[in-house]
Amino acid sequence: MSTHDLYTDSVPSEAWTVPMTGDARFTWEYDDGRDRLLALYQKGKDKQWDSVKRIDWDLEVDPHDVLGVPDQSLAIYGTKYWDMMSEKERGELRQHSTSWQFSQFVHGEQGAMVTAARIVESVPDLDSKFYSATQTMDEARHVELFTRFLHEKVGMVYPINTKLQDLLNETLTDPRWDMPYLGMQVLIEGLALAAFGVIRDITTKPLPKQILAYVMQDEARHVAFGRLALRDYYKQLSQAELREREDFVIEGCYLMRDRIRGREIWTNFGIDPKEVDEMVENSPYMRMFQSLLFSRIVPCVKDIGLWSDRIRRAYDDMGVLDMSKADLDALMHQDEEIAEKVDAERFAAEETARKAEVDTVIAGAAAAG
Repeated sequence: MSTHDLYTDSVPSEAWTVPMTGDARFTWEYDDGRDRLLALYQKGKDKQWDSVKRIDWDLEVDPHDVLGVPDQSLAIYGTKYWDMMSEKERGELRQHSTSWQFSQFVHGEQGAMVTAARIVESVPDLDSKFYSATQTMDEARHVELFTRFLHEKVGMVYPINTKLQDLLNETLTDPRWDMPYLGMQVLIEGLALAAFGVIRDITTKPLPKQILAYVMQDEARHVAFGRLALRDYYKQLSQAELREREDFVIEGCYLMRDRIRGREIWTNFGIDPKEVDEMVENSPYMRMFQSLLFSRIVPCVKDIGLWSDRIRRAYDDMGVLDMSKADLDALMHQDEEIAEKVDAERFAAEETARKAEVDTVIAGAAAAG
């Protein structure tokens, strides 16, 4: 089935064309690279995986309860709008909410794939080109698996959020080679990584947990790559150049904050998005969720050297300044461990099931004899 048949609203049939600016850069130095980046490149090669084989696609999914998360995660929970809904309508709302989240994931991952390819082209050093090539493959895999999940398990797709599209456009049209890193590796990937983590940790359903744990194992490397490359480069920039990057980060973070409110969902249910914004502001659960979504971006921005009073004021205004205290390395290590634990638990369960099946066959043969 065509994805266009699953969209909640019509989308253009023609491709979205973003005019590229900036130079493609070649280097003739093939033997001089940063050890940490080359180690990350080696890890990127070692950790490649096949979503067809690693994901257990036979797991059943209820489209009206894809994630099995508390209904408090929905902004209208406990309001007059929630009370007016039938159980069927609440199930449809859960489906729309999950579809919206994972649709933005797949659109963002396509943006990450294109941006990683752009970094291969524009970055001046070979070690970064090497790593970006592995990331391009990672992002292609993520687009593949999120698309399959939406098609086969959710059965509904949302168009790209306009705020995400605006940030992708700004990221890809800037001629400076470091801006795709800043827009994608720090902002878009940072927010996605945090969103993946929140859902991974609260979902009670095995298939989305598998998908998000394995994707996060890749994404942790991607954010580390952006940190390494930008930290070195931003030490060389003037105050005026750093201020331009700070302006981009501040604007991008406000776009991301507005994006995660999912106004398109509520429009489809006839609810004024402005009312939902107020509900989000008054919901302790939703405020906590929004704050957690910046848990990867804020410490990363600080780590790469963009930590002026202006940046801190913006994060204070968003209520996420305390996220600067997060230990990024510890979070990334945890992402690796969780993916390995999901693998171990899954294959241990399969081995137990196989052993039980063999024991049943043996017992049956013995009884027959």
